[in-house]
Amino acid sequence: MLFLSLVRCLLRWDIVAYGGSKPHDAILEHPSIHIHTMTQWPTVPQACQSCFGPMLLLLKPFIQFLMLMWFLCVKISSPDIFIVQNPPSVPTLAAVKWASSLRHSAFVVDWHNFGYTLLSLSLGRSSCFVSVYRWFEKCYGKMANGALCVTQAMQHELAQNWDIKANLFCRLDKSLRQALGIQDCVGNGMERHNTDETLFTTQVGNDVFLKPNRPALVVSSTSWTPDEDFGILLEAAIMYDRRVAAILNEDDSTSGEILWKESDRNHACTLDCCLSLQKGKGPEKEKYEEKIRRLRLKRVAFRTMWLSAEDYPLLLGSADLGVCLHTSSSGLDLPMKVVDMFGCGLPVCAVSYSCIEELVKGREKWHPLFFHLQSWLTTLDAL
Repeated sequence: MLFLSLVRCLLRWDIVAYGGSKPHDAILEHPSIHIHTMTQWPTVPQACQSCFGPMLLLLKPFIQFLMLMWFLCVKISSPDIFIVQNPPSVPTLAAVKWASSLRHSAFVVDWHNFGYTLLSLSLGRSSCFVSVYRWFEKCYGKMANGALCVTQAMQHELAQNWDIKANLFCRLDKSLRQALGIQDCVGNGMERHNTDETLFTTQVGNDVFLKPNRPALVVSSTSWTPDEDFGILLEAAIMYDRRVAAILNEDDSTSGEILWKESDRNHACTLDCCLSLQKGKGPEKEKYEEKIRRLRLKRVAFRTMWLSAEDYPLLLGSADLGVCLHTSSSGLDLPMKVVDMFGCGLPVCAVSYSCIEELVKGREKWHPLFFHLQSWLTTLDAL
């Protein structure tokens, strides 16, 4: 991990952040890393948001600013450098800038994206709130003593239009069987009594082998935000499922359990069933989970779950293909999930946008999974 590499350069690191997920054990156990968890803003009922929306919009950043100042100026010892990740910009950039001035520390911004472009996804580019947010972000971003960014495109944008010089800084069986809604080709409702078997593997003595009829495993790490169109993957799953059903002349009334048993007995290819697993948390998760529940797919199964920092890389290393649906609100940032996938040796299929080829290269070199799917469908067409 890049952060752990940086830890070796300094004697002490204080991390101020919100809770919600457990950090990697290597971070928790490191003697030089001290984590300070802030209280998260409580969930406000929808009825209150409609009545007190403008007041809450102002109150939330004000309370967060005071909380950040308390942690940065009182709770932690005086640092040499404050490093803040952007976005969010409000009120984070202002709080860190003020704290750095009071404590005579350097102020460095790690630009992962632009906060105003994320805000524009919900309010629109013409909103006055977006204009004010952009002014705030640019104003405090220029006050930093140093800047890091994730792409050459963002580096150019910061230099040309923001007057900011930035350095380039490119830096499991029970849950899978639980279907979202109705039974599917993976969650067939049958309990697993053989403890030597999982959905993907079987154990013989001390050796573990992949099942010849295991599902293909596709992983998409998502934050469930508007800049990731998860509908693309749902549409692809529906098209794949319907095409296979039409080629095989399957009856729509065929149950998932019967299909699963037939696949076990007479397995035509490893893509008889595809398991797509979505890892992450975010505001649009429930909306898409409800859409998945209404689908009646026989050859594709979806699972959504949150994984620990230890289990996540193990999952990526075990998958057949990674899918990145990130489209970038600014068109200038790179999805760090792809870096995680590449670090685990997982091939990635990513949505194309302006600077994605700085990270995902070799468009013509498709993963063997696609060739296998294409040849299988061609064979079925010929039958």
